[in-house]
Amino acid sequence: MTTRRSFLGRTTAAGVMAGLASSPAAAEDGSGAPADDPASRRGRARDAIVAVNSGMRSHYAALKSDLIAQLSPVLVVQNDARGGRFTLVHDGTQESLHPVGEVFELAKSVSHVPLGVFSIIAPHLSDRVPNVPGADRIDPHDLAMIAFKDTATTGWITPLRQYADTLAAARRQLDQAGIPPELVVSCARVLDGALSFIEVSTAARSFDIRSFEDFSHSVYAGIRTNMRYAAEAQIAGVQGLLRKWRARIGEEAWQDLYTVVLSQWATSALNQNSIIIRPCMNPAKVATHLIDLPAAEPLSDPVFVALDNLARIVQDNIAAELVFPSDRAAADALKGPQDLLADEILEQLGAATPGAAAYSTSAGAGRSACPVDPRPAAE
Repeated sequence: MTTRRSFLGRTTAAGVMAGLASSPAAAEDGSGAPADDPASRRGRARDAIVAVNSGMRSHYAALKSDLIAQLSPVLVVQNDARGGRFTLVHDGTQESLHPVGEVFELAKSVSHVPLGVFSIIAPHLSDRVPNVPGADRIDPHDLAMIAFKDTATTGWITPLRQYADTLAAARRQLDQAGIPPELVVSCARVLDGALSFIEVSTAARSFDIRSFEDFSHSVYAGIRTNMRYAAEAQIAGVQGLLRKWRARIGEEAWQDLYTVVLSQWATSALNQNSIIIRPCMNPAKVATHLIDLPAAEPLSDPVFVALDNLARIVQDNIAAELVFPSDRAAADALKGPQDLLADEILEQLGAATPGAAAYSTSAGAGRSACPVDPRPAAE
């Protein structure tokens, strides 16, 4: 009978031997015999050691690949402009839907108008922070980075007028969109405010941070109303779909549901869909089965990315307890987003008490955590 231990032992050894067989350190010196100088022996020894990790990674990847097909049930959420694309993976089947009503997208579309205007004018801002409310919250270096064009240039006028045409078209047809009257009023307030700012700025061929803040402040009440309608639409749509899928797969399966929410970094903490989904999951498992996964850009295959990451998380959950049975802190690090070396590095730096939860950016305040070399630079 092949035990798990003996099987792992043979596969690991096989991986090491495969790595050694292809090791560059085994190259011959031209005479047909392996080089035997100290440097060559050291290189071969180091390659043999590195091959141990290569073998692990090969088997680890194979396990993850096989595990992906076993994961069930899984809810994959791809955040997007329509409130999110939801995919249920269950017993080898997949179903994808956009459950959130159109009011969500319409309300958010108009709410984003100030960001649209900002995106056009930002490079032409002055790189100096003016005396405005909240000036101390504007990082001067961040401002200098984004204000990378001369304030005297007028390259912003044409694109801003073109954007005004888009806003005006929406404003003319707002009453025909079939949205609640209160939402019509709030959207009109935002669109009218933006059109006024654009008209004044392009006529004067000038704007500044203060004039833009005056505009954005004037439309904020409308944006808050739009946010309320968007949130109501999202909650209703997501909760309705979750009830439907929960009834379909049954209560027993639902209690083990994994959820992976894919989003950009800017919305990965307190993500709106994660907030709605959390109370609908098994309370005993939600802390480990609801996973917020930030991605830099929208993904071409979000379901695969979600399952690939989830497979690693699931296998790490089991591996952690078996590999570190006597060290719960190390096991928790392997199971979670903390790097295994984090505690050791923190301890050596003297930055904080071991444990990711104890670490903060204020650790080591009053002294340099990364001291500058006092020696003068070489000529």
